[in-house]
Amino acid sequence: MTATSVVSFFEWLGLRSVFLFLAVILILSSLIRQKGPKNFPPGPWPLPFFGNLLSLNASKIHLQLAKLAKQYGNIFSLRLERNIVVVNSFKLVKEALVQHGENFADRPEQPVSEETKKNSGLVFSNGYLWKQQRRFALSTLKHFGLGKKNLEPSIQVESTFLNEVIANTQGQPFDPQFTVNNAVSNIICCLVFGDRFDYNDSYFQTLLKLINEVFYLEGSTWAKMYNMFPWLMRRIPGPHKKILSHWETVISFIRLKIKEHQEDWDPSSPRDYIDSFLLEMEKWKDDVDAGFNEENLCYCTADLFVGGSETTATTLYWGLLYMIKYPDIQEKVQAEIDSVIGRSRQPSMADRPNMPYTDAVVHEIQRMGNIAPLNARSTTKDTELGGYTIPKGTMVMVTLHTVLFDETEWETPFTFNPGHFLDAEGKFRRRDAFMPFSVGKRVCLGEQLARMELFLFFTSLLQRFTFSTPPGMEPSLKFKLGLTRCPKPYKLCATTR
Repeated sequence: MTATSVVSFFEWLGLRSVFLFLAVILILSSLIRQKGPKNFPPGPWPLPFFGNLLSLNASKIHLQLAKLAKQYGNIFSLRLERNIVVVNSFKLVKEALVQHGENFADRPEQPVSEETKKNSGLVFSNGYLWKQQRRFALSTLKHFGLGKKNLEPSIQVESTFLNEVIANTQGQPFDPQFTVNNAVSNIICCLVFGDRFDYNDSYFQTLLKLINEVFYLEGSTWAKMYNMFPWLMRRIPGPHKKILSHWETVISFIRLKIKEHQEDWDPSSPRDYIDSFLLEMEKWKDDVDAGFNEENLCYCTADLFVGGSETTATTLYWGLLYMIKYPDIQEKVQAEIDSVIGRSRQPSMADRPNMPYTDAVVHEIQRMGNIAPLNARSTTKDTELGGYTIPKGTMVMVTLHTVLFDETEWETPFTFNPGHFLDAEGKFRRRDAFMPFSVGKRVCLGEQLARMELFLFFTSLLQRFTFSTPPGMEPSLKFKLGLTRCPKPYKLCATTR
């Protein structure tokens, strides 16, 4: 067929018909791409191009996924930037992440994380690089006190600083979010950077606020649109641009810290994680795939700094909110503190076994706070789960929300009830469905540190202060959802006991 005859053919069809024909072809090709493989979990019907994006609300997506599970079962599929399998309930999540842990050990590759973290570091890397970096991070942080008693004095000292800052509010209403964030962040900063940051350090406070905003934006519809249409979103303005610029600010801060370390580095006496990594770079210089280079040091350090600051701080932020919401529970905690510790010495981890009610309250704050309701994984091989086949490389969304609120596991799942963690005799009891740190191969690297921080900071705060709602205000449990589930900003009053 000649070029002239092709033109004549389209003139005969008419311009509208050509556009209609092309639209049909595009829609059909989109639907074919969206079609799941054989024995794939069922799910809501996706729209061409947009999949299920337009039917999901990023601000409450964990609640929508729990609702869809009632309709399609505890394992179902969605279409966003790709086919996604959603796994719900304690039983199925445990089967996936524990019994088939190796099969769900990868993180999915997504354009946002590729742009900001280059799929490097500790959180978004996979395979050999991830295994080597996680091994090194765990051993190094343990060397500097992670999970050991010798880290306890650092948290106790920081608790004293935090209490003094709060005491200076003199009972007036204030928002404790970034004061608490600074305190928690200082612990991981000592392990990673070898130093803490003063509460009056305006640059560091700005940095914490940028990180908080990034956590919110990375869970927003803007980020999901970026992952679906990166070629388009790179070219148009919007809040998604802040994700990139804020992360660059964080990485620039870390590059500066690395440079400072290099200037006075003593290989015979490493002071912290950065020093230890610099020493490791020389040992692994012939193994490029292990990731011991300066660029990956930036991303590993960022993961430790950000992850060790944001999540525990957000949990404590929830904790103070629950205390002003339920003053009777706060009183019981304080009564136990007065009985076991008194008011003249600082709390220690040795006190925890003798404080079952306080321990139960801290655990219930984590359960109800539900700060990481969703956990993204990727399958490393074809896997059978719940009677369905999940092909290798499939993105899997594990809903820890449905584990922490599983009606078959918790007596009153939607009520703040410390009794969930107490037996008939009032002794603390562990619960298998308590998974705020996730489980399996990707369980939170800083779980031991977070548990220590939560108990010591929380107990120290309630030993020193009684927290209450400002006059004329009612505490609200409303939240904002990004990568973490955080309370909406609130104020409280701290009265010295």
